[in-house]
Amino acid sequence: MSSIQSIDLTQLEKEFPRPWPEENLRRSIAQQVRDSKRCIIVLDDDPTGTQTVYNTTVLITWGVEEIRRSLEEYEPILYILTNTRSMPEGEAVRINREIVTNLLLANMKMQRPLTIVSRSDSTLRGHFPAEVKAIEHVFLESGEQPFSGICIVPFFPEGGRYTAKDIHWVQMDGRLVPSAQTPYASDPVFGYKNSFLPLWVEEKTRGEVSSSDVVSISLQMIREGGPGSILTKLMQVKAGSIIVVNALEYRDLEVFVKAILDAEAMGKRFLFRTAASFVKVAGGLPDRPLLNRSELLRENTSEGGLIVFGSYVPTSTMQLKALLDMDGIVGIELPVKQVIIESTRNQAIANIARQVDDVISSGVDVVIYTSREIVKGNSDSENLAINQLVSSALMAAVEGVTCTPRFLIGKGGITSSDLVTVALKARSARIKGQIFPGVPVWDLGKESRWPGLPYIVFPGNVGKAETVAEIVNMLKG
Repeated sequence: MSSIQSIDLTQLEKEFPRPWPEENLRRSIAQQVRDSKRCIIVLDDDPTGTQTVYNTTVLITWGVEEIRRSLEEYEPILYILTNTRSMPEGEAVRINREIVTNLLLANMKMQRPLTIVSRSDSTLRGHFPAEVKAIEHVFLESGEQPFSGICIVPFFPEGGRYTAKDIHWVQMDGRLVPSAQTPYASDPVFGYKNSFLPLWVEEKTRGEVSSSDVVSISLQMIREGGPGSILTKLMQVKAGSIIVVNALEYRDLEVFVKAILDAEAMGKRFLFRTAASFVKVAGGLPDRPLLNRSELLRENTSEGGLIVFGSYVPTSTMQLKALLDMDGIVGIELPVKQVIIESTRNQAIANIARQVDDVISSGVDVVIYTSREIVKGNSDSENLAINQLVSSALMAAVEGVTCTPRFLIGKGGITSSDLVTVALKARSARIKGQIFPGVPVWDLGKESRWPGLPYIVFPGNVGKAETVAEIVNMLKG
């Protein structure tokens, strides 16, 4: 599979039947979710998983009472931010176990049907299979029925991620590239060698699950047989099977979700490891327009905006360059080699906070960014420790800012998560919608440091080189 060639999306589409013709599937899904009082619980390993939904709550802390109050609102979707992609695997497992334990306790009286989604990166990075195993174990220990299957759904068209022929594709420079041939697969912590998802599962489970045992929901089945044929297959899968789901457009996902709901109505239960697009369909949310400037910004404010760039992926680096090339933007570099050394850390952070205050108070937009040179350790745990030191330095710099900016953009999953939890001290938020496809905007809770401030959660791997600059221009008016 290492010789898979890149392909044009239109050319790939021609290899498959036309999409399933039924047009009201999303509406039907929404009705089934409402009638059953089901809640889609999304354990999100960084805040970018909110990039397809709106009018939805995200919990940043997860006590039993906090979860219970949210479940009592009877909304179809509830996010719980775990931020586990920035943590060692053992800590990720512990947090997933704690949240699911609290969730089951919170739901003990209401007994709402729950769909558990372990939401992670659309380019296949994250703690798999450790996180889904942790969720499974808590359910089994609590006496819940075993999961009939674990569904892998990395489809995310907003970011150019598609799955076909059981291969996961990433759109780059106008063509679809097998995911293992992209820079994302070289991640120092979560790297992988296989784009063919059954082999990816075998690789990630270290042979515990053979590629030959992975069940495929193919595009042929989705588009020719519709929900009925998938339902038949789901009812026959061996308990605990890994199920790979192919999709090239939202209709493919709708067909699959309809079959899942029908299977669960017949007694099956599935666990999901997905990208963000699955959540919107699973909750039956209709599409809605992007947010505009008048829906976001407060009137009568003269301060500059603040953009915090932590992501190192190539897309982010190109976006940073385009942003720094704009007129009316001041760039302030956080020197990584200084902030990971104790003797120079505090002074570097204080200098940055002071400069940011000066720029914002003058009405000019400012971007804080980490130096682009990647500093690596000698092991996965050392790499994570370095990442955490850099991120905590960024947060300390933001905490040192005394002016309230006109808007805040957090660039990168770990950066945007740490901003909301550490620098802004938020416990919950409301997702307003998206300012650009795949880029969500949050309203932070009243307890946060800057309540009412438009907080734009910008994933590291979304958009073109000019996208961040275009959003900042739009916010400038």
